[in-house]
Amino acid sequence: MTSILPPFPRFVMCIFEPIATAAGFTLPFLATELFAAEQIPGSPVEVISDNTRMLALQLGNIYLLLAMVAVAVLYSTTEPKVVRNYVIALWLADIGHIATTGYGMGYDKFIDFANYNPTTWGNVGITAFLCATRTAYLLGLFGPDRKPLPIDKKGK
Repeated sequence: MTSILPPFPRFVMCIFEPIATAAGFTLPFLATELFAAEQIPGSPVEVISDNTRMLALQLGNIYLLLAMVAVAVLYSTTEPKVVRNYVIALWLADIGHIATTGYGMGYDKFIDFANYNPTTWGNVGITAFLCATRTAYLLGLFGPDRKPLPIDKKGK
């Protein structure tokens, strides 16, 4: 693993998050109606329109893309500026994801944590955890980035 992130954010962003987003890819493809219904807790599973089906499948595809981009960027670069800018972009996306989820759910359902379903915990809870981890990393609370190992150029 070439990631220069300190140990905890490295585990969260290089292992946990790609696995979680890749897993998030599966539900829209295996149970599209359920995936659509679970976006708002308490919604019944119903037959969905072709438009809703397409949006759900595209969202699933974006989850897979996020997993692949995380692996590609964080495992391949040793440039602190690239890593930091990538983490800032994800941090902003986390805030947008939580805000749009809250807007779509409505205030009362958004604060009703006791009735969250697994999808809502992913959309809000996991995303808040990722955002908090990124915030702590960007503030330097996990310590400095690891120094990349020098590349042996003799073999080239």
